[in-house]
Amino acid sequence: MRFSVPPHLTELTGRVREFVDGEVIPVEPLLHRGGSEARAMLARLQRAAKDAGLWALGHPAEIGGGGMSFLDYVYVNEIQGRSEYGQHALGTASLQDTLMLHRHASPEAAARYVPGLVAGELRPSFAMTEPGVSSSDPTQLETTARLDGDDWVVSGRKWFITGAREAAFTTVMCRTEPPGTPPHRAFSIVLVPRDAEGYELVRELPVLGIEHGHYELAFHDARTPAHHLVGGRGRGFQIAQERLGPGRIFHAMRWLGQAQRALELMIGRLHERRAFGEPLAEKQLMQQHVFESYAQIQACRLLTLDAARTLDAGDPARIEIATIKVVGARMVNDVIDRAVQVFGAAGLTDDTPLGFMYRTARFARIYDGPDEVHIRSVARTLIGEDKP
Repeated sequence: MRFSVPPHLTELTGRVREFVDGEVIPVEPLLHRGGSEARAMLARLQRAAKDAGLWALGHPAEIGGGGMSFLDYVYVNEIQGRSEYGQHALGTASLQDTLMLHRHASPEAAARYVPGLVAGELRPSFAMTEPGVSSSDPTQLETTARLDGDDWVVSGRKWFITGAREAAFTTVMCRTEPPGTPPHRAFSIVLVPRDAEGYELVRELPVLGIEHGHYELAFHDARTPAHHLVGGRGRGFQIAQERLGPGRIFHAMRWLGQAQRALELMIGRLHERRAFGEPLAEKQLMQQHVFESYAQIQACRLLTLDAARTLDAGDPARIEIATIKVVGARMVNDVIDRAVQVFGAAGLTDDTPLGFMYRTARFARIYDGPDEVHIRSVARTLIGEDKP
C-alpha cells in the first residue's frame, strides 16, 4: 500500500516540503561550516518559517505552538528530516525539552525557560551520557547533586551533549539519593544554567570527522537553584524515559526523511548516468537497490506511524518505540549506503549531500540507546508476555 498524507494535512505538508527543499537544503553547505555566517543564515530561515506560519508546529498550543497531535506531527517531521537542519529552521529542535519542562518543571523554571524555547530565543541541551561509563546501563552514572540550602550542587562529567555551547541551560541526570536507594529511584534531573559558576565546557567532540555541535562538560560543584529540580527527587529515570520515547519517534521520522531523500537522489542518478551502452536504471542490480530501499522505507514508515498512533492513544508504546529505534536506524544506514554505491566515486565526495548524510546516519545506531539495548528489551518483554 502507499502511505498518503491525510487530507487535512496535505496543504501544510506541501508547504513544509517547499520550505525545506527550497530554502533549507540549498544552504546546507553554509550551515555545515558553522560560524557566524551559519548562525545568521539559520536566524534568517527561522524568521522566514515564522512568517510562513510553519514555526513550532509540534509544540502544544497552550504554550504558543502549533498544537498538532502527535500522529499528525510525525508526517510533518518526516519532511523536516529531509535536511539535518529542518528541525532547527522550523523551531521544533527544542520540542522534547519543552514538553518535559511544560509537564514537570517548577513554575519558576517553566516561566524562565519555556517561552524562550518555543520562540526559538533559547536553546536547550541534555546531559546523560558520561565518559568512562557504559551508557547502556545508566544506573552506573557517577555525576552527583547534593542539596545545600537553596541550591543543588552538581559534580561530574558528561559528554555527547548536543548544542551545549549555545544552550541557555543543560538538563543533567545525576545521582541525588543516598546509598541503598533502588537504582532507578536514585537519580534526579536538574537544570544547570549555562552561566552557572562551576559549569565548564571542556571541548567540542568531532564525530566521524564532523564538528557537529556535540560537547563534553564538567561540573565543578556547579550551583543551581533548588527549584531547578525537574519533577521531584528520584524521578530522573521516569522523566528521562518520558522524554526519550517521543524523541525516538521524532528520530525515526527524520530518518525516513533522510532515507526518502537518498532514494530520490539514487533514482535521479540512475536516470542520468549511462554505463555499457545503457542507463544505469536498466541494470538489474541497480533496480535491486531501489527495491530494497523502497521496501525498507515503507516498512519502517508503517512501524513508526503505528508507534505514534499507540502513543497518541495514551499507551507508553515501549515495544513499538524500541522496535522503530532499531529498525529505523538500520534502514537509514542501508538506504544511504546504497545511494552512495549508486553514485560511485561522486558519492564519496562533497559534491553530493550523501557523504554528510552517511556519517550522521551512523550515529543513529548508538544515540538514545544502542541497538543492542533495545533488541534485548523488546525480546525480553515479548518472551515474558508469551510465557505459558
